[in-house]
Amino acid sequence: MKIEFLGLLLSGTLLIACSNPGPAPNAVGSPTPSPSPAVTASPMPANAPADETAENDPGFEGTAGNTEKKNPNATGSAILKDVRSARHGTYDRVVFEFEGKELPNYKIEYIDRPVRSCGSGEVVPFAGDAWLSVRFSGANAHTDAGEATVKDRVRSPNLPIVKDLKLICDFEAEVEWVMGVSSPNKYRVMELKSPTRLVVDIRH
Repeated sequence: MKIEFLGLLLSGTLLIACSNPGPAPNAVGSPTPSPSPAVTASPMPANAPADETAENDPGFEGTAGNTEKKNPNATGSAILKDVRSARHGTYDRVVFEFEGKELPNYKIEYIDRPVRSCGSGEVVPFAGDAWLSVRFSGANAHTDAGEATVKDRVRSPNLPIVKDLKLICDFEAEVEWVMGVSSPNKYRVMELKSPTRLVVDIRH
């Protein structure tokens, strides 16, 4: 009788174990992967016109050389009123907005360090491994009373390419901004109207 009772008890235990399987263990050396963190793009500024927010030819070729243009229709000194920067899908975009209908003359180029302020000659530090200069001739970033028209003159947008963005010159109708970028990637330049803007896109 004892043997029969033990046999029945063992059979019942096995039946319960088979009908209630526990969770299957992971394979050795293959832990359960955690979900990848979401990549969040920098938001576009709220005051950006619609033609700045759309992805525009994300596969552009661009250049790493100098870009220079003289505007024969420019008169007087153009007033720089705003500077915006944002991340797009495959490039970072920096926008320089001016009052009036005409852009001033401009020159864009990668420059060597050290970067110096045009007024004091002091060295201006930048993050990144390269420095892209955007220089406007016949332009001001201040009013006749000397008030700044672009108040944030030192910025750290920390985008994929554009890390720093600083005004290093606003003197005698010369305005120069320099971008500290993570690498000297190719860029492109576009001129937009309504309002008048110069757009610089740098590929990721």
